Amino acid sequence: MEFEITGKDLFNWYQSAKRDCLNNKINISELNLFIIELTSLNKLNLQLNNYQNQESINSKFSLDKLEKIWNLRITKRCPIQYLIGECHWRNFTLKVTPDVLIPRPETELIIDLASEITFNYSHLKTGNFLDLGTGSGAIALGLAEAFPNSYIYAVDKSKSALKIAQENALKYGFESRVKFCHGSWFDPINDLKNSFSLIVSNPPYIPSQMVLELEPEVVNHEPKIALDGGEDGLKDIRYLIENSPNFLVKDGFLILEIMAGQGKIVENLLKENGSYKNVRIEYDLAGLDRFAIGVATTP
Repeated sequence: MEFEITGKDLFNWYQSAKRDCLNNKINISELNLFIIELTSLNKLNLQLNNYQNQESINSKFSLDKLEKIWNLRITKRCPIQYLIGECHWRNFTLKVTPDVLIPRPETELIIDLASEITFNYSHLKTGNFLDLGTGSGAIALGLAEAFPNSYIYAVDKSKSALKIAQENALKYGFESRVKFCHGSWFDPINDLKNSFSLIVSNPPYIPSQMVLELEPEVVNHEPKIALDGGEDGLKDIRYLIENSPNFLVKDGFLILEIMAGQGKIVENLLKENGSYKNVRIEYDLAGLDRFAIGVATTP
């Protein structure tokens, strides 16, 4: 169902909402995105203010409802992605709810790293890939798009998250190439030992105490199960490093997203494990240590 709002009414509310942004240190670009996504206006309309005299502007909600939704951004610090129900990531517009972590721009580099790796190891391009802790399905869909001859298994312990991920896969036509599995890490694919050319994961990696100190948009709204990596932030990373060799083919790759500052520790964990070679740390566009990579020496 669509609603109609007069240009004058929307303009007046927009001016008021901009003042709220300034008073609460919220970037006005978020307000613009909110209006663009939920009404028929575009960025140019907002820049030129050329809609004030329009008799009717289409909107997904009434103006009263728009105000109430936007007020959650101001008073509750609810992330804009949850308010509009979607997030732009790589070539996708993904459905997101508070059941899933909002995909971050830096995580997009996992797909680029995978592409770089398989360029040099072409035999991996057609294998089975595994995305552990898939959340919204972002990484799984990114892999499916980048590797059209691959088959992706995507695991998550949250049934609610898997439902969102499945909807995203269906939207982009990847439902036949991405298999979603419910359970903790390797539990649902325990019969697929030594089957994966590539295992990727963006696991919880923030130390428990630090989670409590995160900005309210994160700690009060995003799923803590996707954030809290235990006392030192490495609980799940250790588990994945220890168990991934059992599921990788020989010369298969493990790519883990890590927290900035964890690079040296995770590099040592991979080297000390004894089942990986060519261990390295990769950096994001800000120059921060962001990914750990290891190549399986067994099975």
